[in-house]
Amino acid sequence: MVLNQNGVAYPGWAGAATEELNRPYRRALLAADHVLYQSEFCKRASDAFLGEPKGSWEVLYNAVDVDHFTPAPEPPADGPVLLLGGDQAQEYRLELALRAFARVLESEPGARLLVTGRLVSPAGPLIDELGLHEQVELVGRYAQRNAPDVVRRGHVLLHTKVNDPCPSAVIEAMACGLPVVYPASGGTVELVGDEAGVGVPHPDGWDRDEPPAPEELAAAVGRVLTDLPSYAAAARRRAVERFALGPWLDRHSEVFAQLLARER
Repeated sequence: MVLNQNGVAYPGWAGAATEELNRPYRRALLAADHVLYQSEFCKRASDAFLGEPKGSWEVLYNAVDVDHFTPAPEPPADGPVLLLGGDQAQEYRLELALRAFARVLESEPGARLLVTGRLVSPAGPLIDELGLHEQVELVGRYAQRNAPDVVRRGHVLLHTKVNDPCPSAVIEAMACGLPVVYPASGGTVELVGDEAGVGVPHPDGWDRDEPPAPEELAAAVGRVLTDLPSYAAAARRRAVERFALGPWLDRHSEVFAQLLARER
């Protein structure tokens, strides 16, 4: 069995249910002949909460079709446009983005924010409180085949989830030429590197999910906007060089062939 290990439950979000949620993950890990960890962060988290695998293992990052996720022929003419991508499965993710965006507007009055995906809490009350009705668009959920068109509407990806194992939304955005602003935690740090965006310092730890202050995220957006073309080119280049789908598929074929050869 080959296991794609993409994260664990930890007290910061799972609380008292951490062990119960991790039990089936641990069984799968110990039964696996080979484990593909989606990031170095996934390996550290798995070691901490599930234990060491019995079989062989390696780190293999997620990949995207970089011929499908491509930059727009021309960047959006208005804006700058910030994209909050993916599902907003934790309440703090949307709140952080909205409060940070309100700070961005102080220096970029023409900025807009696109919010995608499922919301676990209503956006309206906070949008009302911050007076953002004219600047925020709730895109909602969309089919994966339409993802490139949605991503290309933005200039910068806001990725507000902390300790994200290996978010494909980040790689998709980079492939479309969007630099990433994010809490410097989890596997996102490994994906973005030093050149494809700006991470806001984030404390290591499993006990609490502590998103950064909105003003820190807004300042990181400002840094990216001061040199947007360079960041955008670096994001696309990094996605093509490191996260293209072809090598990912090839490595899976090699792993399966090696494991089958053991059985002969």
